[in-house]
Amino acid sequence: MSEVKTINELFDFLPHRYPFLLVDRVTETVAGERIKGYKNITANEELFNGHFPGQPIFPGVLILEAMAQLSGVLAFETRGVRPADGTNYLFGGVEKARFRRQVIPGDRLDLESTIIADRKMMMKFECAAFVDGAMACSAVLTVVEQKA
Repeated sequence: MSEVKTINELFDFLPHRYPFLLVDRVTETVAGERIKGYKNITANEELFNGHFPGQPIFPGVLILEAMAQLSGVLAFETRGVRPADGTNYLFGGVEKARFRRQVIPGDRLDLESTIIADRKMMMKFECAAFVDGAMACSAVLTVVEQKA
């Protein structure tokens, strides 16, 4: 099991930056198996100006993106590569996405991802996102390796 990854350490694993870096911390990693982390949902995120005024809801598509970014970190850890090496992982597919509760400002979105398939150029993950222990979203996500 590896150490916690703070936001500054995540910059070595993910090419995303504000406002599209959607993982604040990795709390557990078992390379080749699973990863856990979280995203803090804050009221000052600009997206809440339009989604929706007076009733802010974190968009489901961004929950999926957060799970994909966390899965990308696991892919990098599993394969022992980094974006600096000329490797990237792109979102390749979504299956079985289910949204079970709204995610709103003040929530901490706890993210989990487990490898269910590992092929030469792609990896598939079973993912879930929780708020206060209640499932907010689940999906099977695919990332595809891209070499620079």
